[in-house]
Amino acid sequence: MLSTLNRRLRGWPLLLCSFRPLFLVTLLLGLLGVASWLGFLGFGLPLPAVPGGPVVWHAHELLLGFGLAAVAGFVLTAVPEFTVTAAFGRHVGLGFLLLWLAARLCFWLSGIIGPWPAALCNSAFALALPVLLAPRLLGDPLRRQYGFFGGLSALALVTLGFHFDAVSGHYPMRWLHAGIGVMMVLIVVAMSRISMRILNDAIQARRDAGHEVDEDYRARPPRRNLAIFCISLFTLGEWLALPEPLNGWLALAAAAAVFNLLNDWHIGRALLERWSLLLYSVYWLMALGYAALGVSLLADGSASSAGRHLLTLGAMGVSILGVLCIAGRTHSGHALDQRHWVPIAASLLVLAALLRAGAGLTGAPSQALTLLAGVGWLAAFALALRYLAPVWLSPRPDGGTGCEEPLDEHATGAGCQV
Repeated sequence: MLSTLNRRLRGWPLLLCSFRPLFLVTLLLGLLGVASWLGFLGFGLPLPAVPGGPVVWHAHELLLGFGLAAVAGFVLTAVPEFTVTAAFGRHVGLGFLLLWLAARLCFWLSGIIGPWPAALCNSAFALALPVLLAPRLLGDPLRRQYGFFGGLSALALVTLGFHFDAVSGHYPMRWLHAGIGVMMVLIVVAMSRISMRILNDAIQARRDAGHEVDEDYRARPPRRNLAIFCISLFTLGEWLALPEPLNGWLALAAAAAVFNLLNDWHIGRALLERWSLLLYSVYWLMALGYAALGVSLLADGSASSAGRHLLTLGAMGVSILGVLCIAGRTHSGHALDQRHWVPIAASLLVLAALLRAGAGLTGAPSQALTLLAGVGWLAAFALALRYLAPVWLSPRPDGGTGCEEPLDEHATGAGCQV
């Protein structure tokens, strides 16, 4: 019986590569979590009873449920490629999927079974990533992968800290605020890799069309490192509960550093190609989020939710959509999707982030704007589920048996190295 089950699992396309099941549950939780939150806000429907209450449940599931699943799917696929090492087997993706599902179940039931099972499962999931990947990430003699290891380790620390406070009976939101900063750092690290291929492909397409383009795109380390340093400094200052005016200036410094990072992206008309523009919008939302946080903290801090939602619904949401579309298709043997749903979904997410940020401003119709933002988010990820789930539930169309890019680029379109 076990051998039959093993054969069926080996033949299941969903387990062909680690990102497939993790990206699928990312979309499912993105829809279920926000729909549940809207039901709570609009109709008073109950949410799972967790330490800290409904707001903590919402923030935790968006960041350490939805976000962490996407991060895991990405790094388990990208790190073997970055380090030129063997891909992980089906059992790795299945193991992470089962642990993630157990973590969700235990956290949602923590009001009944207590906080310890959720603490153990969530912490195990977050710790397993840097532990599993450490030999590959730290084995690079050029130290090009240290940023990923640092980000994954920091995310594991945030998860441990959150559950330590939850088990101890303390309000754990400070760890989720810190987690936003860690997620922004990971986005900057990952985007430097994704953008090198996407933008230079767009530049080459312009050249092939007969246009003169002098320079290639380069993700310059000094600008990237400055942005990472400033984001990390603000995140640490906020976790330490430094005076709000000081944290406000640190947030503005982070915004300025991200705006400075955007200077690498000004490559002419190639920036207007759909994939380039999608990734470009992530940094704009990130910079605006830190700018809004800075202004709020220099005032009275009452409008800080505007900045936080530009970072989470905006920068995190759009970047995850981009990764699902780019890595999720090309490493399933498909060309990049040129259909209209991609820019529609990205635009809906940007609009949702702006509406939710507006809801955090004093005097704004907060409930109406929040509900509209939630509907925009749901529509965007419903489109993603509609067009991406069949890709991950089906065999590769090019006959591949792993996570490699399309085997015949001329037949399937240009791939995308992540």
